[in-house]
Amino acid sequence: MKTYFFLSLIFLVMLGCKSGPETIEKANEVGQELAAVGTASLDEAIASPARTEAERARDKYRNPGETLRFFDVKPTDKVLELWSGGGWYTHILAPYLERQGKLVATIHPLNSEKEYRRNASIEMLSYVKAFKNTTTLETQGTSFSVEDAGTYDVVLTFRNVHNWVKDGFDGAVYAESFKALKSGGIFGVVEHRGRAGMTIEESAKSGYMDEEKVIGDIEAAGFKLVARSEINANAADTKDHPMGVWTLLPRMKLGETDREKYLSIGESDRMTLKFVKP
Repeated sequence: MKTYFFLSLIFLVMLGCKSGPETIEKANEVGQELAAVGTASLDEAIASPARTEAERARDKYRNPGETLRFFDVKPTDKVLELWSGGGWYTHILAPYLERQGKLVATIHPLNSEKEYRRNASIEMLSYVKAFKNTTTLETQGTSFSVEDAGTYDVVLTFRNVHNWVKDGFDGAVYAESFKALKSGGIFGVVEHRGRAGMTIEESAKSGYMDEEKVIGDIEAAGFKLVARSEINANAADTKDHPMGVWTLLPRMKLGETDREKYLSIGESDRMTLKFVKP
C-alpha cells in the first residue's frame, strides 16, 4: 500500500504540472510500475493508484462501476473510447483492460488551435505509454477513422454528443463507430439529458440533449437501442441554468454566484443508453 500511495502522489503532481519531455519521461517511469501492478476486476481498476483524489471525488456523480457494468465491458474486451478528453474514464479502463483486453482512446490533434486540448493530448500520450494494451488514436478535424474496423467489442462515449451535434459531425461519428464494432458489439452513450423537443440551437447553448433525438440519430446509423438506465440520473437538476450544464460541477462557470445552490445539485442529469450493432 505504501508503494501505491507513493505512486499516486507522484502521478497527481505530474498531472498538475505543465507538460513537457521531462514530465512525459517521469510519467512513463511511474506508469510502468502502475501497469505492472495490473488489475483483475473493475472494482480494483476504480481503486487504482493511477487515479487522483479529484477524480475519485466525482465517482458519486458518474458511477463508473455501475455504468461500465451496464455497458457489459469485460476485462477481455477490445474497447474504443471516443473523445476521451482528460482521461477520467481512461484512467479506469486502462488498468482494467491491461491484462487481457485492449483500449484505444481518441485524442485531439497535437496541433489543435486550443491549448487545453493540446495539453490534454500530451498528458494522455504520457499516460497510455505506461500500458502495453492501451493506445491512442488522433482525431482528424471533426471525425476519426479506425484501421481495424469490425474488431471492437465496445465503443464508449461520455458527455460528448452535444459537441458533435453542435459542430455537425455526430452522424459521421456514429457511422465510424458502427464500422468499428463487431456484429453484436455494444455502443455505450452517456449524455446530458435535457427536455423533450429542445432544438439543436438550445442544445448547443446549454449542453443538454433531447434523449429521444439522440436515440433516433444513433439508430439511423444502424444501431438498435437495447437498454437505457437511470444510473446517472439526477432529479435535482432543473436544466434551466444560466450557463447550461457548465453552471454545475465540475465547471461551475458562475464562480461564487449561487455557489452553494449549484454545489447542492451536483453534476447534470444524464441519459445512459446501450445500443447494439446487429
